Parts: sequence; C-alpha cells; structure tokens
Amino acid sequence: MTHIRPRWRLGAAVLALGLAAAACGGGTTPSPSETGPADDAEGPLVVYSGRGEDLVGEAFEMFTAETGIEVEVRYGGTAELAATLLEEGDRSPADIYWAQDAGALGAMQDAGMFATLPADVLDRVDQKFRSADGSWVGVTGRVRTLVYNTDELGEDEVPASVFDLTDPEWQGRVGWAPTNGSFQSFVTAMREIHGEDTTREWLEGMLANDVKEFESNTPIVDAVGRGEISVGLVNHYYLYRFLAEDDTFPAANKFLSADVGGLVNVAGIGILQSSTRPAAAQAFAEWVLGSQAQGYFSSVREELEYPLATDVTAAEELPALDTLNPPDIDLSSLDDLEGTLQLLREVGALE
Repeated sequence: MTHIRPRWRLGAAVLALGLAAAACGGGTTPSPSETGPADDAEGPLVVYSGRGEDLVGEAFEMFTAETGIEVEVRYGGTAELAATLLEEGDRSPADIYWAQDAGALGAMQDAGMFATLPADVLDRVDQKFRSADGSWVGVTGRVRTLVYNTDELGEDEVPASVFDLTDPEWQGRVGWAPTNGSFQSFVTAMREIHGEDTTREWLEGMLANDVKEFESNTPIVDAVGRGEISVGLVNHYYLYRFLAEDDTFPAANKFLSADVGGLVNVAGIGILQSSTRPAAAQAFAEWVLGSQAQGYFSSVREELEYPLATDVTAAEELPALDTLNPPDIDLSSLDDLEGTLQLLREVGALE
C-alpha cells in the first residue's frame, strides 16, 4: 500500500470557491453500476482519505489481503482533500473519497462529483446515514455527547440539552473546542435545525458563561476527569481511550435525546464520477460495510465508533444506535462550514 502525503493545506474559503466552480460544470462519467469490471483501468485503487492513517491504515491492508486489490492512499484534512478534488475535477486520480464528516460529503454531492452507489451497498445502512440521492454512504458513526465528572455529578444532574449549559449554575464549568471540526459540524447542525439567530444566542450565552476553550476533544475529557471542568462537549469515543488505560477514570458520557447535542455524524465514502476503477471502488464500498471491517471499527480499536451496517452490533460499552434519538436532519445539509466559521468569528469563539 502506497501513502501520498498532501503538499498543501486548503481552507474552507478555497473549498467554497471550488464548489462554485464545480457547480458550473458536471461529470459525465457513468456510475460503477453502468460500467462494470471490464472497464477498470490497471493500477491501484486510489483513495483520498480524510481519516488518519492511524485510524484506517490497517483497514486498507485488510482489504488488500482479502481481495488482492492494491490501494494507494492520499491522507489529508477532509476539507483540504475535498477542495483538491474539486480543483482536479475529471483529471483527479482518485477513485474514492473517504471523508471525516457528512458535511464534506454533502458538499461533494452538491457539486456532482460522486457516482450513484448501487442499491446493495446503500441498503446496508439506515437511510438516515446515507445521502438521499445515493451518492455517498456512511461507514461509521460518532455521537455528540456531554462527558461529565462522575465524582461530582450523577447522570440526572447533567443537563438534558446543550441549551441548558448557558444557565448560571454552569458558569466556568463547561469545556468546548471551537477549532475542532466535529464541534463545527455540530454548530452547523444547530444552525440548520434552530436557525442562525438561536445559534448565535447560544454561542454568545456560552461565552458569557465563561466556557473553557480547549484545542480538541482529548484535553476536554482529561480536564473533566481531573475535575478542572464538570462537563465537556465531545464525541462519544474519546472517553473510551481513557477508560482503556484506567477503568477507574472518573468520567461518563451522557447521550442526549432529541437534542442537537446528540447529533450522530458519520464518516463515509463516495465513488468519484471520474474513477477509472469503478468496479474495484465498488468492491471496496461493499467490503468496508461488511462484517469484518465494521467489526474492526466498532471493537478492535479504542475509539469504539458505531458500525453503520444494520446487521453489525455496536460494542457492548455503547448504547445501541437504534435506542438513541438523534435530531432529525439531512446530514448532507451540514456542508456550510464557511457560514459556521464566519459565525464563530463574529461572536468571538474563533479569532
């Protein structure tokens, strides 16, 4: 397996420009289901991966070992790689784009960059976790939660909604990571569900309540365990890294029901319209939603992400996905990252 490192970083503004340019055109390459194996070019399957090598590198090796299909991977930031794909257009060597979140997949969908996935791939995943037009599919899920200090709080003492965190009793006791991509997707979801004004009011209320800023999810969980803060806004799986090292670590997750704070976002894949190896790309899509890969993501690694194939069970440490009650939202609509960044800057959450 070959690894290609990205040579530059592209921000959300560049991504937005690329989307505008792509919207003026459109790929005409037929989908994998229309071409068939005979149309595959020679050479490795090329994947642009917004997921880090430490998270997915072994999965690519497993796929090659099982199928004999060689994989060449270009790792980079999710938004950066999306912008690169839009710049490259039909000239891109990529066959598959593996994004860290649904917003980037939605942006690529809107730009017409993806071929339609076959029904037997799409049907493996609940329709909430794939695009309505069949252009991308979720591979794993991660849930926004409130991680809390169990020495200080019982679960019933933790707010049932993120909107309660602006109450005076939580002043100086809550942590967030406004530069983190998952947090920004969560804010984008809040804008989509509750509107710009309500989201702005919540952000301003959090800042007025002396919310503590961290650079990412991991230090938030660490601060909760040390009692520096009482509650943190994080993705569910960060806690399990700490519990894997110390099962007495004094923290737990509260999964929020019917609240934007319980957003289930996905990491997922789409096959490029311009792919020269559509049959191999389809084989990868089928494999990554199969029991071996889904089991790997749900239990082998400390992250304990949710498997999204409906016939695979989540790790026993997690509540079953079908028992959660996430907000009702089209995940493809989480594509306005630039609008979220602008709002975060306007309220002073970002420089």
